[in-house]
Amino acid sequence: MEDIVKLESVAAYNAMRGVETLHPLITVIDLAKAKPMAAKTFNFGLYAIYLKELKCGELKYGRHQYDYQEGTLVFIAPGQVMGVQPNVKTFEPKGWALLFHPELIKGTPLGKYIQDYSFFSYDVNEALHLSEKERQIIVDCFGKIEYELGQRIDKHSKTLIASNIELFLNYCTRFYDRQFITRDNAHKSVLEKFEALLNQYFTSSQPQTEGLPTVAWCASALHLSPNYFGDLIKKETGKSAQEYIHAKLLDVAKQRIFNRDKSISEVAYELGFKYPQHFNRLFKQRTGLTPNDYRMLN
Repeated sequence: MEDIVKLESVAAYNAMRGVETLHPLITVIDLAKAKPMAAKTFNFGLYAIYLKELKCGELKYGRHQYDYQEGTLVFIAPGQVMGVQPNVKTFEPKGWALLFHPELIKGTPLGKYIQDYSFFSYDVNEALHLSEKERQIIVDCFGKIEYELGQRIDKHSKTLIASNIELFLNYCTRFYDRQFITRDNAHKSVLEKFEALLNQYFTSSQPQTEGLPTVAWCASALHLSPNYFGDLIKKETGKSAQEYIHAKLLDVAKQRIFNRDKSISEVAYELGFKYPQHFNRLFKQRTGLTPNDYRMLN
């Protein structure tokens, strides 16, 4: 079995890359001045953000392989795994890396809301591709954080560093919104496939054997990470993926309730509910009527 190298501290990562540690909890690295990463698999105990400015060797992130394009921004959260593939002749990318320990942002507004930056859980093939103007803004953010690391640590350091990281991530949120729009055709295709997937699911026997479809199951069937899929559906429809699934479920339920040869309980089981009362509760929450009341009115 392949050994996985744990990267649990900024100092350990800096030592591997051959750069000085200026702060025990955060580092900003100019990749052109750093040693290449070894051809190993790494389990990160840190948040990591990489900006690749030149095409470089193939990396493996989770189960997916990806050849970085120019101006690509990739996010890694603690607990995630990334590997550098062996037999790659060159892995000497230009660009920047920002890594910080979770302890750095504890007690800050960023620490409270870091989970809201869902792109830390996107798959690597869902990376952020920057325009030249966006790249300049991101490089400027790296520069501001690097500048602060060059100052003597004082009572303002933590606040200023965390604030600059938060600004960095807020720009990334804006740029991802732009990417969702500019890739509109591809995303509409995903929405069409999502609709077809749900139609196929509810016309099959899967609900009775597998239960209600989950967001994670739908995302996997469409070869997307759950967070990216959820954000994409929200941008396209204004609904969360869970709300979209429930809306489809209710459309199907309303049609089946018209069949008076079946009890409401039978309809609930056919749709994937383990307990009819859960179906009744959801139906009333969404429509204001119980399934029986709805049947009586139609």
